[in-house]
Amino acid sequence: MLKRLLTATALAALTAGAALAQTPVKIGVLNDRSGVYADLSGEGSVVAARMAVEDFKAADKGLKVEIVSADHQNKPDVGAALARQWYDRDGVDAIFDVPTSSVALAISQVTREKNKAFVNSGAGTADLTGAQCSPNTVHWTYDTVALANGTGGAMVKRGGDTWFFLTADYAFGQALQRDTTAVVVKNGGKVVGSVKTPFPTSDFSSFLLQAQGSGAKVIGLANAGGDTINAIKQAAEFGITEGGQSIAGLLIFVSDVHSLTTKTAQGLVLTEPFYWDLNDATRAFSDRFAKSSGGKKPTAVQAGVYAGVIHYLKAVEALKSAGDGAQVVAKMKELPTDDPLFGKGTIRPDGRKIHDMYLFEVKKPGESKGEWDLYKTLATIPGAEAFRPMSEGGCPLVGKS
Repeated sequence: MLKRLLTATALAALTAGAALAQTPVKIGVLNDRSGVYADLSGEGSVVAARMAVEDFKAADKGLKVEIVSADHQNKPDVGAALARQWYDRDGVDAIFDVPTSSVALAISQVTREKNKAFVNSGAGTADLTGAQCSPNTVHWTYDTVALANGTGGAMVKRGGDTWFFLTADYAFGQALQRDTTAVVVKNGGKVVGSVKTPFPTSDFSSFLLQAQGSGAKVIGLANAGGDTINAIKQAAEFGITEGGQSIAGLLIFVSDVHSLTTKTAQGLVLTEPFYWDLNDATRAFSDRFAKSSGGKKPTAVQAGVYAGVIHYLKAVEALKSAGDGAQVVAKMKELPTDDPLFGKGTIRPDGRKIHDMYLFEVKKPGESKGEWDLYKTLATIPGAEAFRPMSEGGCPLVGKS
């Protein structure tokens, strides 16, 4: 009897020990929580990360996940300082989201120095998987090349063969103008002019007048978030589209169109990798998300945080450790991706996540059946066509793979 009792006690102790021996994982969601990109990322990205941990059933798989968040204020020095603090003092294993390309490039560098993991959803610059690629960074959701191939290519094919750019004066805007110019020229168009706009800014009047005076068929907005919303609203006030010029919003999110309303944004052609109403799986996720987000539907950036966290946790589960960032990212590349929002995909050796992109057009008010019924699908762009070929990116990791 005593022997049985001792055996039972030993088993109970082993079970308790196994329950306690969970792998700790600390995730930091770093983004704009108060500025022009707060609606497309912000607290919604934190909600998405929490949903990913819940849906992955992390605790059941031996992972003890903690999520922290902070506001980088769209400033590279602020973002880099927060990343160092998180990595050095606070025990953060991986950083997610990070809109604003200049901040993302800084975070990628710090992450590599500290051998942690960085899964970017919010930034656009394709340099993250080009000359500035890193073995510790994955670029998940979209990039400037995919946007250019989608919206830029579509506008030229529709006859918009002369362009004038309004370009946010920082890394993202410059990359987006560069990559869109390449697509316009490749398709037989030309760029007749451009102007750099302060980031962020609320007054686009003088810049729009320059664009209007250029006579370009297309005015390309190489900006995002609140800047894009303000530029489109002011273009409408100037009657630019009535005058025969088209506005190309090169990075538009569903939160932007919701803010603009279909009355102002109708007819805009845009490229996104995700829309809440694409299929049953995206609708189910988005309905759950809305309940935790004041009724708002998720943006592609927030969807990318959700999917990226799930895949990151798969890699950590396989390794039973989040400690070596480069090793976790290598495992992420090794494992095929599969989630309800982006479907099946892969992560290339340069860190670029590959999935389909979609060409959408904003519905007319009479076509919209509800507050968030905003897009109609014009085309599906296969991932292999949307993103830059790995051989053309200049990523030093490619030669080593």
